[in-house]
Formats: sequence, structure tokens, C-alpha cells
Amino acid sequence: MTDRRNFIGYRDGYPDIVWPNGGRLAVSFVVNVEEGAELSIADADERNESVYEAREEVIGIPDPCMESHYGYGPRVGYRRIIDALAQHDVPATFSCCGRAAARSPWLVRDVVSRGHEASCHGWRWERLAGMSEVEQRENIARTYEAVRDAAGVAPLGWHTRSASTPDTRRLLVEHGGFLYDSDAYDDDTPYLVSLAGTSHVVLPYAFDTNDMRFQPGGGFVQPEDFTRYCLSAFERLWQEGARIPRMLSIGLHLRIIGRPARIGALETLIDAMAARGDVWFATRAQIASHWRRECGLPDFLPRGGANGRA
Repeated sequence: MTDRRNFIGYRDGYPDIVWPNGGRLAVSFVVNVEEGAELSIADADERNESVYEAREEVIGIPDPCMESHYGYGPRVGYRRIIDALAQHDVPATFSCCGRAAARSPWLVRDVVSRGHEASCHGWRWERLAGMSEVEQRENIARTYEAVRDAAGVAPLGWHTRSASTPDTRRLLVEHGGFLYDSDAYDDDTPYLVSLAGTSHVVLPYAFDTNDMRFQPGGGFVQPEDFTRYCLSAFERLWQEGARIPRMLSIGLHLRIIGRPARIGALETLIDAMAARGDVWFATRAQIASHWRRECGLPDFLPRGGANGRA
């Protein structure tokens, strides 16, 4: 039986790929920019967002309390995170919802001006599961254009909030502007998939090495919980990286790790990784581009919907 799901992965051997400058491990910080894209009746959305550190949904009327919680990210959290990254000149990928980019173009422009990457995270902060192909195409194109317009450069990456659809990756390839997507959680190493005659890079993401676990029931309470857990993953992958190509994804959110009691956890983590040495801190676009080249593929060139609406 030919299974639609790939449970084999790299069981038969990893490609002979090394990271730049002799790095044993590629470390990818992903900062999710979702604030202003969360659901809000005040923005004519169908409901209010209910997911935050205090989970409560206001039904049928605007919820300025929830909006204020999310407002903390761009107002305060962003500055702390960008400063923490700058301490060791660590580049990151800022995964931006389209509506958030349109609302805070100053933030996206600042990200790019500092050498970071701006990528796509859907128009609103929502799942694509349940959307039709027509709706998804519109969502992808609208997000791409919003991030491009805010950043001044075209985005190259995509990550759906949690739940994509069986068609999402194909639609990203059809759009033509995406070097990679991160709609996978099934490996610690990048891989290629072939769609419509195109080699597309998949950079698996992770929910465990992620500050979202500070939310209720997530397991992180003290800032040291985040640092210790992420360092445990780092050390294991760094050791494995002596013989196989490994990548560590660390997920961050402006409104979560940017809090005063937590930002020190990120600073301590970066300090420890930098001190370990033989680490390649890179944006996801840099990792995907390097992977293509090491696999003998030409540099990615946008096409199709990247020049307009898909």
C-alpha cells in the first residue's frame, strides 16, 4: 500500500549537508506577530478572540480588554525582543499576520531594516482548516501583499496558525512567491517536497520549544522553565549535529516572551547558545536557501502570483 503520509523521513540516511561556517546546528528564532489580527467584533469579525493567558470570550459585543492584552506586544514586548536579539546580533524570522502587518507597518519595516526576515502567517490569526480553495487563495495572496507592502521586500515564507488544509502547500506553490513553508512538525531537519514540478522546502516548526507554553496548562510557569527546556533541546540537537544536519526552531510571541518577568529567559537562552559555539543563527529564508543550494538546486525565483494576486 502506498501511504499518503511519510513515516520514513530520513531513516535511510541524511543528505551530506553542512551548515555555514562549520555550524553543528542551525537555530531559527521565529517571532510571531499576530497583534491586531486576532479576532475582534470591533473589527467586524464574527467573534472575539478567547485565547490569552486568562481565557475568557466576550460574546456578541466588542472586547476592549482582550484587545488591550494583545496591544502589549507591539507597544512594549517588541522592543524587548528586538533588543535581546541584538545583544548577540542574532537574526530572526518575524512571522506576520497580514492584518497585523497592515496595522503596524512601522514594526515590519523596523524588522527588515535590522536584517531580520518578515514572513507570512495568514491574514487573520486563524486556522485555514475548513476554508475552500478560493478562500485560501485569497488569504494567501492578501497576506503576501500586506507583508510585502509593509516590509518593502517580498516575503518568502509561510506558516499557518496550527491547522492548514491538505491543499495549503499546493496553493502556496501555485502562488509562486514562497521558497518554503513551516506547516509541518514532523522532523528536526529540513526536507524537500515535489509539487507541480517544483522542489519546495519544508522547514518543520515546533510547539514544545515555544513560549506559547506559558499560557494556561502549557507547562511553563517560571522564566527558567522556558530556558531550561529550550537548552535541553539545543544540547541534544547540537550533539546530533556532529553527524547529521539538525535545525532547532524556537517560537516566540511579542505579547508573551516580551513580558518583564520572561524576557530574561530569552536573553539567558541566547547567551548560552552563543557561548556554546559552532551554531548558525539564521532566518528561515536563509536556512531554506542554503538547503536548496546544498541539494544542488538553483536559487529560488518567485513566479506566478508573486507578481500580483493568485
